[in-house]
Amino acid sequence: MNYESVLSSCVQQMKPSGIRRFFDLAATMENVISLGVGEPDFSTPWSIRKEAIDVLERKKIVYTANAGMAQLRQEVANYLEKKIHVKYDSEHEIVITVGGSEAIDIAIRGVLNPGDEVLIVEPSFVCYAPIVQMAGGIPVPIPTKGENKFKLTAQELKEKITAKTKLLVLPFPNNPTGAIMTREDLEPIAEILRDTEIMILSDEIYSEMTYGKKHCSIAELPGMQERTILVNGFSKAFAMTGWRLGYLCAPAPVAKQLVKIHQYIIMSSPTISQYAAIVALKECEKEVEHMIKEYNLRRRYLVEAFNRIGMTCFSPEGAFYVFPSIQCTGMTSEDFCEKLLEEEHVAVVPGNAFGESGEGFVRVSYAYSLRHLMEAVSRITKFLEKYRK
Repeated sequence: MNYESVLSSCVQQMKPSGIRRFFDLAATMENVISLGVGEPDFSTPWSIRKEAIDVLERKKIVYTANAGMAQLRQEVANYLEKKIHVKYDSEHEIVITVGGSEAIDIAIRGVLNPGDEVLIVEPSFVCYAPIVQMAGGIPVPIPTKGENKFKLTAQELKEKITAKTKLLVLPFPNNPTGAIMTREDLEPIAEILRDTEIMILSDEIYSEMTYGKKHCSIAELPGMQERTILVNGFSKAFAMTGWRLGYLCAPAPVAKQLVKIHQYIIMSSPTISQYAAIVALKECEKEVEHMIKEYNLRRRYLVEAFNRIGMTCFSPEGAFYVFPSIQCTGMTSEDFCEKLLEEEHVAVVPGNAFGESGEGFVRVSYAYSLRHLMEAVSRITKFLEKYRK
């Protein structure tokens, strides 16, 4: 059978995730320090786990409403009003999804017609462009620059807008760079978009993880909530990656259409996870604060260490990644990562996995213990002594 003729040409042409490639390779080796995957090393807080156990014991494992449990949607609304001062109607504007990834998927598919252009701020998470392509859209990268701390500028946005532009993907706090956008950074972006029909997909999965500056959502700005699909979830802030629970918030006419996609491909999100997430939002603020303090210590250590050994690194203000330059070696990002893994058994992710503008950098996650980070820096230092130009 000719499987090439059977399979979708779009899927066949799609590149596998650059993140997973190095993670899977590292898994086949011994004595590897893997700093490649953005997964908290903290246990899910006990009160969340206990709720899941109690739900199992009470045998409450049944389907929920398609959009999610009413109590959870209300808690999400309460949480967002407290955190970003934006009010959402829990019944008509919030959809509970299988992780933030599903929220991104249905948001893009629900907005696009074939041939529509989607502006994607890069470097950024690997899923946006492939989802756009599968939906028949055209991904248009907007490269950001290290000298601007990888923030999107109004001029960069303006230069990419065309008559076909339908959606802007705004991924801040950013994976992989750790960049954030303050209110002052977002206002010029909002000013450009207010008089257009362009929607915004604001991926705020790292919103709790900022250092020194409070997260600002573009939905907070006047006139922007009505054109924003806000995506968030429980994986990062609450150390609930495997629980697979996220949500999106959108104007009621938009959410009404997006939930139809969710109905057909998912039906409803995991019931146990939904009960547990209610407890997360109501009871776990102190645990989150503790984790953020620990991440901040690791962040400061890595930034200082990389700059000391010659891998120039700006100080990220969000998420749990640093994005140091490897230009001192003269290698490409992929060559650097392959040689580092082969010779020193340290796994990091090449910057070009997050878009062409990430070439010349690597992503290093500090969602790992300080002991692991210190050993990794020791091995990277040894590696640089051999290859630094």
